[in-house]
Amino acid sequence: MTDREDIVFVIDDDASMREALNSLIRSVGLRAELFGSAKEFLRQSPPSVPSCLVVDIRLPGMSGLEFQRHLAEADVRTPVIFITAHGDVPMSVRAMKAGAVEFLTKPFRDQDLLDAIQLALESDRARLQREAQLAVLRHRFDSLTPREREVLPLVVSGRLNKEIAKKLGTSEITIKMHRASAMRKMQAESLVDLVKMAARLGLPGTES
Repeated sequence: MTDREDIVFVIDDDASMREALNSLIRSVGLRAELFGSAKEFLRQSPPSVPSCLVVDIRLPGMSGLEFQRHLAEADVRTPVIFITAHGDVPMSVRAMKAGAVEFLTKPFRDQDLLDAIQLALESDRARLQREAQLAVLRHRFDSLTPREREVLPLVVSGRLNKEIAKKLGTSEITIKMHRASAMRKMQAESLVDLVKMAARLGLPGTES
């Protein structure tokens, strides 16, 4: 079973195809929203719930591939499933290289599309979870004092307290206090835990 908040966006200029896909998607308990063109979809804000796009690769105005490129440039990471009655190998290769979940040629099996939709929704759910966890880490990092933010990258890079103290021109005991405070605010249970958090935040000293 899937969460009720999950959304499958269908973009196809063929009204009968949109309705057929709508019926199929709703038959497995998923919510569908229908659009006749990519531009129509882009008038709304990017989805904030687990979702995916089922897109006809040949659309009026902005084509499916152009739409996919536009999403990438706008950093909209909603997974895309392409469907088409006129696909070819080079087109499918371009779509898949650009990150499409699946490229289905009409007529396709209903189950093939449903499987692709489930895969795409699971992927998007995991992405949103990662982004939420990262937002929590950023909030914790923002709670650090300027000095603690200065000390933290040096700690996770493996430097000893006395080395950090020398570099920053302060005492070792002061560094120990900043280090302990930073770990408490970041809710890190160990240095290894702190290093992992810093790596996810992209802090210096964690590049390797």
